[in-house]
Amino acid sequence: MSPASPILIVGGGLVGASLAIALDTAGIPATLVEAAAPRVGDQPSYDERNLALARATVNGLDAIGVWDLARQRATPITHIHTSRAGDFGSVRMDAAAEGVDALGWTLPARELGEALLRRLDACRHLTRLAPARVEGIEATETGWLATITGPEGTQQVATPLLVGADGTLSGIRSQLGIGTREHDYAQALFVSTMTPERDPAGRAFERFTDDGPVAVLPLAERRVGVVLTVAAERADEVAAMDDDAFAAFAQERFGWRLGRLSRPGKRVPYPIRRVAAEVLAGPRAVLVGNAAQTVHPIGAQGFNLGLRDALTLAELVAAGGDPGAPALLAEYVRRRTPDRDGTMAMSHGLVRLACLDQPFLGPLRSLAMLALDRVPPLRHALSRRGMGFRANAPFAVREKTP
Repeated sequence: MSPASPILIVGGGLVGASLAIALDTAGIPATLVEAAAPRVGDQPSYDERNLALARATVNGLDAIGVWDLARQRATPITHIHTSRAGDFGSVRMDAAAEGVDALGWTLPARELGEALLRRLDACRHLTRLAPARVEGIEATETGWLATITGPEGTQQVATPLLVGADGTLSGIRSQLGIGTREHDYAQALFVSTMTPERDPAGRAFERFTDDGPVAVLPLAERRVGVVLTVAAERADEVAAMDDDAFAAFAQERFGWRLGRLSRPGKRVPYPIRRVAAEVLAGPRAVLVGNAAQTVHPIGAQGFNLGLRDALTLAELVAAGGDPGAPALLAEYVRRRTPDRDGTMAMSHGLVRLACLDQPFLGPLRSLAMLALDRVPPLRHALSRRGMGFRANAPFAVREKTP
Protein backbone atom coordinates (compact mmCIF):
# COMPACT_ATOMS: atom_id res chain seq x y z
CA MET A 1 0.00 0.00 0.00
CA SER A 2 1.46 3.33 -1.01
CA PRO A 3 1.22 6.58 1.02
CA ALA A 4 -1.13 7.87 -1.70
CA SER A 5 -3.76 5.22 -0.95
CA PRO A 6 -7.01 7.05 -0.23
CA ILE A 7 -8.68 7.27 3.14
CA LEU A 8 -11.85 5.16 2.97
CA ILE A 9 -15.01 6.77 4.37
CA VAL A 10 -18.01 4.48 4.70
CA GLY A 11 -21.27 6.41 4.89
CA GLY A 12 -22.32 9.40 2.80
CA GLY A 13 -24.75 11.04 5.21
CA LEU A 14 -24.36 14.53 6.62
CA VAL A 15 -21.20 13.77 8.63
CA GLY A 16 -19.53 11.40 6.15
CA ALA A 17 -20.06 13.85 3.30
CA SER A 18 -18.71 16.71 5.42
CA LEU A 19 -15.58 14.72 6.23
CA ALA A 20 -15.02 13.86 2.57
CA ILE A 21 -15.33 17.54 1.64
CA ALA A 22 -13.00 18.64 4.45
CA LEU A 23 -10.33 16.19 3.32
CA ASP A 24 -10.73 17.30 -0.29
CA THR A 25 -10.38 20.93 0.79
CA ALA A 26 -7.01 19.97 2.31
CA GLY A 27 -5.98 18.15 -0.88
CA ILE A 28 -6.16 14.68 0.71
CA PRO A 29 -7.39 11.80 -1.48
CA ALA A 30 -10.34 9.81 -0.15
CA THR A 31 -12.92 7.30 -1.31
CA LEU A 32 -16.51 7.77 -0.14
CA VAL A 33 -18.77 4.71 -0.13
CA GLU A 34 -22.46 5.56 -0.04
CA ALA A 35 -25.18 2.95 0.31
CA ALA A 36 -27.70 5.25 -1.38
CA ALA A 37 -27.50 6.82 -4.81
CA PRO A 38 -26.11 10.39 -4.71
CA ARG A 39 -29.50 12.07 -4.73
CA VAL A 40 -31.19 14.00 -1.92
CA GLY A 41 -34.30 11.81 -1.97
CA ASP A 42 -32.26 8.62 -1.56
CA GLN A 43 -30.13 9.62 1.44
CA PRO A 44 -31.85 8.64 4.72
CA SER A 45 -30.22 11.49 6.66
CA TYR A 46 -31.39 14.12 4.14
CA ASP A 47 -34.90 13.91 5.58
CA GLU A 48 -37.79 15.96 6.98
CA ARG A 49 -35.94 17.21 10.07
CA ASN A 50 -35.18 20.87 10.61
CA LEU A 51 -31.63 21.11 11.89
CA ALA A 52 -30.53 23.65 14.48
CA LEU A 53 -27.00 24.50 13.41
CA ALA A 54 -24.84 26.02 16.15
CA ARG A 55 -22.81 29.10 15.27
CA ALA A 56 -19.60 27.04 15.46
CA THR A 57 -21.10 24.50 13.04
CA VAL A 58 -21.84 27.21 10.50
CA ASN A 59 -18.25 28.40 10.83
CA GLY A 60 -17.14 24.88 9.98
CA LEU A 61 -19.50 24.54 7.02
CA ASP A 62 -18.27 27.90 5.75
CA ALA A 63 -14.64 26.79 6.01
CA ILE A 64 -15.26 23.78 3.72
CA GLY A 65 -17.28 25.72 1.15
CA VAL A 66 -20.73 24.36 2.01
CA TRP A 67 -22.41 27.28 3.75
CA ASP A 68 -22.52 29.55 0.70
CA LEU A 69 -24.56 26.82 -1.01
CA ALA A 70 -27.04 26.56 1.88
CA ARG A 71 -27.32 29.99 3.51
CA GLN A 72 -30.23 31.23 1.39
CA ARG A 73 -32.54 28.63 2.95
CA ALA A 74 -31.26 29.14 6.50
CA THR A 75 -33.04 31.15 9.19
CA PRO A 76 -31.05 32.89 11.95
CA ILE A 77 -31.77 32.09 15.59
CA THR A 78 -31.38 35.30 17.54
CA HIS A 79 -33.05 34.28 20.79
CA ILE A 80 -33.50 30.96 22.65
CA HIS A 81 -36.10 30.58 25.38
CA THR A 82 -35.98 27.50 27.63
CA SER A 83 -38.68 26.71 30.18
CA ARG A 84 -40.34 23.86 32.04
CA ALA A 85 -44.10 23.35 32.30
CA GLY A 86 -45.21 23.75 35.89
CA ASP A 87 -41.99 25.41 37.11
CA PHE A 88 -41.26 29.11 37.44
CA GLY A 89 -38.28 30.77 35.81
CA SER A 90 -36.79 30.39 32.37
CA VAL A 91 -33.44 30.71 30.63
CA ARG A 92 -33.05 33.21 27.81
CA MET A 93 -30.10 33.45 25.47
CA ASP A 94 -29.83 36.46 23.19
CA ALA A 95 -27.50 37.03 20.25
CA ALA A 96 -27.23 40.78 20.79
CA ALA A 97 -26.17 40.23 24.40
CA GLU A 98 -23.37 37.99 23.13
CA GLY A 99 -22.30 40.52 20.50
CA VAL A 100 -23.18 38.32 17.51
CA ASP A 101 -25.78 38.46 14.76
CA ALA A 102 -27.10 34.95 15.47
CA LEU A 103 -26.66 32.16 18.01
CA GLY A 104 -27.16 29.66 15.22
CA TRP A 105 -29.34 28.94 12.21
CA THR A 106 -32.12 26.52 11.34
CA LEU A 107 -31.98 24.66 8.07
CA PRO A 108 -34.01 21.74 6.69
CA ALA A 109 -31.87 18.60 6.53
CA ARG A 110 -32.80 18.20 2.88
CA GLU A 111 -31.41 21.63 2.09
CA LEU A 112 -28.13 20.90 3.85
CA GLY A 113 -28.03 17.58 2.02
CA GLU A 114 -28.49 19.34 -1.31
CA ALA A 115 -25.66 21.76 -0.49
CA LEU A 116 -23.36 18.89 0.49
CA LEU A 117 -24.09 17.03 -2.75
CA ARG A 118 -23.35 20.13 -4.81
CA ARG A 119 -20.07 20.61 -2.96
CA LEU A 120 -19.19 16.93 -3.37
CA ASP A 121 -19.62 17.33 -7.12
CA ALA A 122 -16.84 19.94 -7.06
CA CYS A 123 -14.33 17.77 -5.16
CA ARG A 124 -11.10 17.06 -7.05
CA HIS A 125 -9.40 14.49 -4.84
CA LEU A 126 -12.45 12.35 -4.00
CA THR A 127 -13.68 9.09 -5.49
CA ARG A 128 -17.36 8.38 -4.88
CA LEU A 129 -18.81 4.89 -5.00
CA ALA A 130 -22.61 5.09 -4.90
CA PRO A 131 -24.73 3.13 -4.53
CA ALA A 132 -22.24 0.67 -3.04
CA ARG A 133 -21.73 -1.39 0.10
CA VAL A 134 -18.76 -2.66 2.04
CA GLU A 135 -19.27 -6.40 2.20
CA GLY A 136 -16.20 -7.12 4.31
CA ILE A 137 -12.93 -5.75 5.61
CA GLU A 138 -9.59 -7.48 6.08
CA ALA A 139 -6.70 -6.14 8.15
CA THR A 140 -3.35 -5.78 6.38
CA GLU A 141 0.07 -4.76 7.63
CA THR A 142 -0.52 -1.14 6.68
CA GLY A 143 -4.28 -0.70 6.88
CA TRP A 144 -7.41 -2.37 5.61
CA LEU A 145 -8.59 -4.06 2.44
CA ALA A 146 -12.29 -3.50 1.88
CA THR A 147 -14.46 -5.55 -0.45
CA ILE A 148 -17.03 -3.24 -2.02
CA THR A 149 -19.98 -4.18 -4.22
CA GLY A 150 -21.91 -1.87 -6.50
CA PRO A 151 -23.83 -1.85 -9.78
CA GLU A 152 -20.62 -2.51 -11.71
CA GLY A 153 -19.58 -5.50 -9.62
CA THR A 154 -17.13 -6.11 -6.80
CA GLN A 155 -13.80 -4.41 -6.19
CA GLN A 156 -11.25 -4.20 -3.41
CA VAL A 157 -10.00 -0.91 -2.04
CA ALA A 158 -6.90 -0.61 0.14
CA THR A 159 -6.72 2.18 2.70
CA PRO A 160 -4.38 3.32 5.47
CA LEU A 161 -7.38 4.62 7.46
CA LEU A 162 -10.91 3.24 7.58
CA VAL A 163 -13.61 5.68 8.75
CA GLY A 164 -17.01 4.46 9.91
CA ALA A 165 -19.55 7.22 9.24
CA ASP A 166 -22.42 4.85 8.56
CA GLY A 167 -24.85 5.82 11.27
CA THR A 168 -26.35 4.43 14.44
CA LEU A 169 -26.51 0.85 13.12
CA SER A 170 -22.95 1.08 11.82
CA GLY A 171 -21.84 -2.01 9.96
CA ILE A 172 -18.22 -0.86 10.09
CA ARG A 173 -18.40 -0.56 13.87
CA SER A 174 -19.73 -4.10 14.02
CA GLN A 175 -17.08 -5.48 11.65
CA LEU A 176 -14.38 -3.81 13.73
CA GLY A 177 -15.71 -5.64 16.78
CA ILE A 178 -16.50 -2.43 18.67
CA GLY A 179 -19.35 -2.82 21.13
CA THR A 180 -21.89 -0.22 22.22
CA ARG A 181 -23.56 1.07 25.36
CA GLU A 182 -27.23 1.69 24.68
CA HIS A 183 -30.21 3.27 26.42
CA ASP A 184 -33.77 3.09 25.12
CA TYR A 185 -35.66 6.23 26.17
CA ALA A 186 -38.99 4.53 25.31
CA GLN A 187 -39.88 7.66 23.38
CA ALA A 188 -40.66 8.57 19.79
CA LEU A 189 -39.82 11.88 18.15
CA PHE A 190 -42.21 13.60 15.75
CA VAL A 191 -40.99 16.40 13.50
CA SER A 192 -43.21 18.69 11.48
CA THR A 193 -43.60 22.26 10.30
CA MET A 194 -46.45 24.54 11.37
CA THR A 195 -47.63 28.11 10.96
CA PRO A 196 -47.86 30.15 14.18
CA GLU A 197 -50.25 33.05 14.66
CA ARG A 198 -47.34 35.32 15.63
CA ASP A 199 -44.08 35.67 13.75
CA PRO A 200 -41.33 33.80 15.67
CA ALA A 201 -38.93 36.58 14.57
CA GLY A 202 -35.80 34.49 15.07
CA ARG A 203 -36.90 33.03 18.41
CA ALA A 204 -36.40 29.34 19.23
CA PHE A 205 -38.10 27.62 22.15
CA GLU A 206 -37.31 24.53 24.21
CA ARG A 207 -40.16 23.47 26.47
CA PHE A 208 -39.77 20.60 28.93
CA THR A 209 -42.81 18.66 30.11
CA ASP A 210 -43.55 15.49 32.05
CA ASP A 211 -44.11 13.77 28.70
CA GLY A 212 -40.80 14.89 27.19
CA PRO A 213 -39.30 17.99 25.55
CA VAL A 214 -40.86 20.10 22.81
CA ALA A 215 -38.80 22.35 20.55
CA VAL A 216 -40.02 25.06 18.20
CA LEU A 217 -37.55 26.47 15.68
CA PRO A 218 -37.94 29.53 13.42
CA LEU A 219 -38.05 28.79 9.70
CA ALA A 220 -38.40 30.77 6.50
CA GLU A 221 -41.77 32.17 5.41
CA ARG A 222 -42.98 32.53 9.03
CA ARG A 223 -43.18 28.77 9.49
CA VAL A 224 -41.76 26.95 12.50
CA GLY A 225 -40.24 23.53 12.89
CA VAL A 226 -41.92 21.59 15.69
CA VAL A 227 -40.15 18.71 17.44
CA LEU A 228 -42.34 16.67 19.79
CA THR A 229 -41.35 13.71 21.94
CA VAL A 230 -44.01 11.27 23.06
CA ALA A 231 -43.97 8.01 24.96
CA ALA A 232 -43.29 5.13 22.59
CA GLU A 233 -46.64 3.52 23.35
CA ARG A 234 -48.40 6.66 22.06
CA ALA A 235 -46.47 6.84 18.77
CA ASP A 236 -49.11 5.05 16.69
CA GLU A 237 -51.88 7.17 18.20
CA VAL A 238 -50.08 10.44 17.39
CA ALA A 239 -49.10 9.24 13.91
CA ALA A 240 -52.77 8.55 13.15
CA MET A 241 -53.94 12.07 14.12
CA ASP A 242 -55.37 14.27 11.41
CA ASP A 243 -54.06 17.82 11.00
CA ASP A 244 -56.52 19.42 13.42
CA ALA A 245 -55.90 16.84 16.13
CA PHE A 246 -52.12 17.08 15.75
CA ALA A 247 -52.24 20.89 15.86
CA ALA A 248 -54.28 20.74 19.07
CA PHE A 249 -51.87 18.19 20.54
CA ALA A 250 -48.83 20.35 19.70
CA GLN A 251 -50.60 23.42 21.10
CA GLU A 252 -51.29 21.66 24.39
CA ARG A 253 -47.67 20.54 24.73
CA PHE A 254 -46.04 23.83 23.69
CA GLY A 255 -48.43 26.51 24.87
CA TRP A 256 -49.44 29.88 23.40
CA ARG A 257 -46.21 31.91 23.24
CA LEU A 258 -46.61 32.19 19.47
CA GLY A 259 -50.40 32.21 19.45
CA ARG A 260 -52.37 29.51 17.67
CA LEU A 261 -50.41 26.83 15.78
CA SER A 262 -51.98 25.64 12.52
CA ARG A 263 -51.34 23.97 9.15
CA PRO A 264 -49.07 21.13 10.30
CA GLY A 265 -47.00 19.55 7.56
CA LYS A 266 -45.97 15.95 7.11
CA ARG A 267 -45.23 14.16 10.40
CA VAL A 268 -42.44 11.63 10.64
CA PRO A 269 -41.78 9.55 13.80
CA TYR A 270 -38.30 8.49 14.91
CA PRO A 271 -37.58 6.13 17.83
CA ILE A 272 -35.16 7.64 20.35
CA ARG A 273 -32.16 5.68 21.63
CA ARG A 274 -28.78 6.67 22.94
CA VAL A 275 -26.03 4.54 21.41
CA ALA A 276 -22.38 5.09 22.32
CA ALA A 277 -19.47 3.14 20.85
CA GLU A 278 -17.28 1.70 23.59
CA VAL A 279 -14.20 3.12 21.86
CA LEU A 280 -13.79 5.79 19.17
CA ALA A 281 -10.87 4.23 17.33
CA GLY A 282 -9.19 0.90 16.63
CA PRO A 283 -6.13 -0.11 14.63
CA ARG A 284 -6.13 2.21 11.58
CA ALA A 285 -9.86 2.80 12.01
CA VAL A 286 -12.02 5.52 13.54
CA LEU A 287 -15.72 6.23 14.08
CA VAL A 288 -17.41 9.60 13.51
CA GLY A 289 -20.92 10.99 13.84
CA ASN A 290 -23.76 8.66 14.78
CA ALA A 291 -21.52 5.63 14.31
CA ALA A 292 -19.54 6.92 17.29
CA GLN A 293 -22.44 8.30 19.30
CA THR A 294 -26.15 8.82 18.80
CA VAL A 295 -27.52 11.27 21.35
CA HIS A 296 -31.02 12.20 22.44
CA PRO A 297 -32.23 14.93 20.05
CA ILE A 298 -32.80 17.36 22.92
CA GLY A 299 -30.74 20.47 22.26
CA ALA A 300 -30.23 19.40 18.62
CA GLN A 301 -26.65 18.30 19.27
CA GLY A 302 -26.33 15.30 16.93
CA PHE A 303 -25.03 16.85 13.70
CA ASN A 304 -23.21 19.64 15.53
CA LEU A 305 -21.25 17.05 17.51
CA GLY A 306 -20.66 14.87 14.45
CA LEU A 307 -19.32 17.75 12.38
CA ARG A 308 -16.77 18.50 15.11
CA ASP A 309 -15.75 14.82 14.86
CA ALA A 310 -15.25 15.13 11.11
CA LEU A 311 -13.39 18.44 11.15
CA THR A 312 -11.11 17.35 14.00
CA LEU A 313 -10.12 14.23 12.08
CA ALA A 314 -9.57 16.20 8.87
CA GLU A 315 -7.43 18.75 10.71
CA LEU A 316 -5.21 16.06 12.21
CA VAL A 317 -4.80 14.22 8.90
CA ALA A 318 -4.04 17.48 7.08
CA ALA A 319 -1.08 18.07 9.41
CA GLY A 320 0.75 15.38 7.45
CA GLY A 321 2.20 11.96 8.07
CA ASP A 322 0.50 8.59 8.16
CA PRO A 323 -3.28 9.16 8.53
CA GLY A 324 -3.72 5.84 10.32
CA ALA A 325 -0.78 6.17 12.69
CA PRO A 326 -1.54 5.16 16.31
CA ALA A 327 -0.35 8.55 17.57
CA LEU A 328 -2.74 10.42 15.28
CA LEU A 329 -5.72 8.30 16.29
CA ALA A 330 -4.78 8.62 19.97
CA GLU A 331 -4.75 12.39 19.57
CA TYR A 332 -8.15 12.24 17.86
CA VAL A 333 -9.56 10.29 20.81
CA ARG A 334 -7.95 12.68 23.30
CA ARG A 335 -9.45 15.73 21.61
CA ARG A 336 -12.91 14.32 20.99
CA THR A 337 -13.58 12.49 24.25
CA PRO A 338 -14.30 15.53 26.51
CA ASP A 339 -16.67 17.09 23.95
CA ARG A 340 -18.39 13.77 23.29
CA ASP A 341 -18.76 12.79 26.94
CA GLY A 342 -19.88 16.26 27.99
CA THR A 343 -22.50 16.56 25.24
CA MET A 344 -23.89 13.09 25.87
CA ALA A 345 -24.03 13.68 29.64
CA MET A 346 -25.77 17.02 29.13
CA SER A 347 -28.46 15.68 26.79
CA HIS A 348 -29.09 12.58 28.92
CA GLY A 349 -29.12 14.57 32.14
CA LEU A 350 -31.58 17.13 30.78
CA VAL A 351 -33.99 14.43 29.70
CA ARG A 352 -33.78 12.66 33.04
CA LEU A 353 -33.95 15.76 35.21
CA ALA A 354 -36.00 18.33 33.31
CA CYS A 355 -38.70 15.88 32.21
CA LEU A 356 -38.87 13.85 35.42
CA ASP A 357 -42.25 14.10 37.12
CA GLN A 358 -41.07 14.62 40.69
CA PRO A 359 -42.74 17.54 42.53
CA PHE A 360 -39.84 18.07 44.93
CA LEU A 361 -37.53 18.76 41.96
CA GLY A 362 -39.65 21.69 40.73
CA PRO A 363 -38.24 24.36 43.06
CA LEU A 364 -34.67 23.18 42.46
CA ARG A 365 -35.13 23.28 38.68
CA SER A 366 -36.70 26.72 38.93
CA LEU A 367 -33.87 28.10 41.04
CA ALA A 368 -31.32 26.66 38.60
CA MET A 369 -33.09 28.35 35.67
CA LEU A 370 -33.24 31.66 37.52
CA ALA A 371 -29.51 31.47 38.28
CA LEU A 372 -28.62 30.67 34.67
CA ASP A 373 -30.82 33.51 33.44
CA ARG A 374 -29.90 36.18 35.99
CA VAL A 375 -26.16 35.61 36.60
CA PRO A 376 -24.33 37.05 33.55
CA PRO A 377 -21.21 34.82 33.71
CA LEU A 378 -23.38 31.68 33.91
CA ARG A 379 -25.62 32.86 31.07
CA HIS A 380 -22.59 33.76 28.95
CA ALA A 381 -21.00 30.35 29.53
CA LEU A 382 -24.27 28.63 28.62
CA SER A 383 -24.63 30.75 25.49
CA ARG A 384 -21.09 29.95 24.38
CA ARG A 385 -21.77 26.27 24.83
CA GLY A 386 -25.06 26.60 22.98
CA MET A 387 -23.19 28.22 20.09
CA GLY A 388 -21.00 25.11 19.90
CA PHE A 389 -17.71 26.54 21.10
CA ARG A 390 -15.57 23.97 22.91
CA ALA A 391 -12.03 23.53 24.14
CA ASN A 392 -9.81 21.65 21.67
CA ALA A 393 -12.30 22.38 18.89
CA PRO A 394 -11.03 22.15 15.31
CA PHE A 395 -9.74 25.44 13.98
CA ALA A 396 -12.49 25.61 11.34
CA VAL A 397 -15.30 26.00 13.87
CA ARG A 398 -13.72 28.61 16.11
CA GLU A 399 -15.25 32.06 16.30
CA LYS A 400 -14.03 34.38 13.61
CA THR A 401 -12.62 37.76 14.56
CA PRO A 402 -13.22 40.84 12.41
